[in-house]
Amino acid sequence: MLRMKTIAVTGAVLALAAGTAGCSSSASKSGSSGGAAPGGGGKKTVELITGVKSDPFYITMTCAAKAEADKLGVGFKADGSAQWDVSVQRPIIDSVGAAKPDGLLISPVDTAALTPSLKQIQGAGTKVVLVDTAVTDTSVGVSRISSDNEAGGKVAAQALAKLMGDKGSAIVISVKPGISTTDARIKGFTEEMQANHPGITLLPVLYDNDLPATAASQIQSTLAAHPDLGGVFAGNTNTGQGIATGLQAAGKQGAVKVAAFDAEPDEIQALTNGTLQVLVAQDPGAIGAQGVDQAVAAIDGKPVTAQIGTNMVAITKDNMNDPSVSKYFYKGSC
Repeated sequence: MLRMKTIAVTGAVLALAAGTAGCSSSASKSGSSGGAAPGGGGKKTVELITGVKSDPFYITMTCAAKAEADKLGVGFKADGSAQWDVSVQRPIIDSVGAAKPDGLLISPVDTAALTPSLKQIQGAGTKVVLVDTAVTDTSVGVSRISSDNEAGGKVAAQALAKLMGDKGSAIVISVKPGISTTDARIKGFTEEMQANHPGITLLPVLYDNDLPATAASQIQSTLAAHPDLGGVFAGNTNTGQGIATGLQAAGKQGAVKVAAFDAEPDEIQALTNGTLQVLVAQDPGAIGAQGVDQAVAAIDGKPVTAQIGTNMVAITKDNMNDPSVSKYFYKGSC
C-alpha cells in the first residue's frame, strides 16, 4: 500500500499494491439459509463472519458481499462478533463450520488464536477467504483481501506531521496488540514519524480495547501529562470517536490535530465539525464483493488471486463533498 508526501489537500485515491459486522440484524439474516455441503450439488452457499457486526465498516462490507452473492445466484448468510474478542468469535466460527458452507469469508479478530478452527473448516472442504484481517499462518485461506494498512499508517503520519508543523508530541491510540490491520497501521505510522519527522516526539502507544470511553479517558490523561501534545493517530473507528469526545471535553478540539482511520458516520460528522482533521478511508464494499468473487471462483475450481489490495482515499473537510471521495463513506445499514 504506498507513499505520498501529503494528503491534507489532495484527497487523491491511493492505489494499493496487491498483498488489512455483519450488517444490521435484518440484513445479517437475509439470504439463503440452506445449501449444499462443500463439493455437493445444489445452490452454492457462502457465509461471512465479520469482526464486529455493529461496526459500519463491516456493515458496508456485508451489504456489498450480499449484493454480489445475489448477483451471482449464491446463497448468502452473515454474522459477526458483538465485540472484538476471540472468545466471542470462536463459537460463531464453530457454528458455521458445523453447517459446512461451500465458502467462508471471515475477518479473524486475532492473528493466531483462531487458526486451528479455520484450518479444520478448510480441511473439511470449505473455501476460506480472509477479508480485512488475516492470520499469520499462510496456509489458511485461498485468498486474502485487505487494504494496505501499513501504507495507510504512513499516510496518516505524513498528514499529521504537516498539520503539527513538524513539532510537538504525538501519540497513537489503538485497539489491542495482535490484530493484523491495526498492528500494520501502527508500524507504518511509527516508522514514518521516526524516519522523516525528527522534530516530533512520539509517545508510547496506548490501547483502549476498542472502547471509546477508554480512548476518551486516555487522551485526557495524555493531555495532562504532555501539554505540548499536538497530534493523535486513532487506529480505528471506535478509538477515533473516543478521542474526539475526549478532546471536546478538554476544550482542545482543533488545537490537537487528529488523523483517524475509516469513514464511519460519526467520524464524518467529527470531520465536519472540526474535531477530526483527516480520515484515511478504506473500501470495505470492494473487500466484501471481491471476497465473494474469490470464494465462488475457488468453489468452481477456477483460478483465484492469493492477495488483493483495495483502494483507500484521504478525506478532509475540503474534499469530503466531492462524489469521487464521498462514495467511500461507510454505511450504517444496507
